[in-house]
Amino acid sequence: MKFSIGDIVLLKRTGEEGHVAAYINDKMVEIDVQGLIFPVHLDDIDHPYLKWFTEKKKVKKASPPEQLPVEKEKLKIPRLPKGIYLSFVPVFKTEAMEDLVDHLKIYMLNELAQGVKMQYDVRYGQQSNFTHEGTIHAFGQIYLHNVAFGDMNDQPRFHWQVQSAADSNMAIEEGILRIKPSRLFEHITDVLQKNEPTFSYLLIEDFKPKPAPEKLAAPEPYTKPAAGKKRSVGYTQPARYEVDLHIEKLVDNIKGLTNSDMIRMQLDTLHRFIHLAIMHRQDRMAVIHGLGSGKLREEVHKILKQTPEVHHFANEWNGRYGFGATEVFFKY
Repeated sequence: MKFSIGDIVLLKRTGEEGHVAAYINDKMVEIDVQGLIFPVHLDDIDHPYLKWFTEKKKVKKASPPEQLPVEKEKLKIPRLPKGIYLSFVPVFKTEAMEDLVDHLKIYMLNELAQGVKMQYDVRYGQQSNFTHEGTIHAFGQIYLHNVAFGDMNDQPRFHWQVQSAADSNMAIEEGILRIKPSRLFEHITDVLQKNEPTFSYLLIEDFKPKPAPEKLAAPEPYTKPAAGKKRSVGYTQPARYEVDLHIEKLVDNIKGLTNSDMIRMQLDTLHRFIHLAIMHRQDRMAVIHGLGSGKLREEVHKILKQTPEVHHFANEWNGRYGFGATEVFFKY
């Protein structure tokens, strides 16, 4: 290898200088350019000594050089289309004259013209393996962690949540990414055949405005009727099979609200719709509480345990909600 970690190198395409931060394989290294770290092929970098010598020579000579300088190549390394991505960089090792994937480096890329706040959590089963939260500036990226290639057979779930750092009127976006082993094999094959350094998953293309909040009546705490007394069915608000407790669904603006104010409003809403579900004798209901720190989910489960009409509930993987919702089943 003609480059060592720490060597100053020149990017042939842009003329920028950086230094070697890490090896990826015998064809690629990671380069640090003013704090921005990204993978490049060895063919795209060179030692800067010739450039330095040429620049010094130009300063000493009063007359123009005999050879005209070569115009810098205007083509830049293409970016991914607009959006926020989770990107995987396979790192290879050589065994028995064969290149094998040792581990995957995982980055989150922000290809939007605005900064974003992010939360990230990797889980194997119900156990969290790695978490991180922070901010990614416009057109920036952040290195998260490594995953051993063998661990990908366990299909870890990559939980993510992003929101605009500049516009509080934009909705919070979240989801869960899981890669099947067969799909991962296809990605690795494409990387090798196309000589590309990464494969990426688009999380969102852009943020969407928060939906207009529903006008909710004052909460009515649920009380069990006396024995032999029928419940009134004259409640004007319709029951729901899906109740979303995200605070942006309940109020126009959270400015001035404390955390305790917001969770009180969310739990009051839950009480209201549990009451309605029981009055309408629903057999089930989905309560969307999101991921976050888990505090709201704990409070939701506490209320469900205290409600006699709840037969059981489950916070399991769901293709629509991920782990961000609890399914409730009633008994009468």
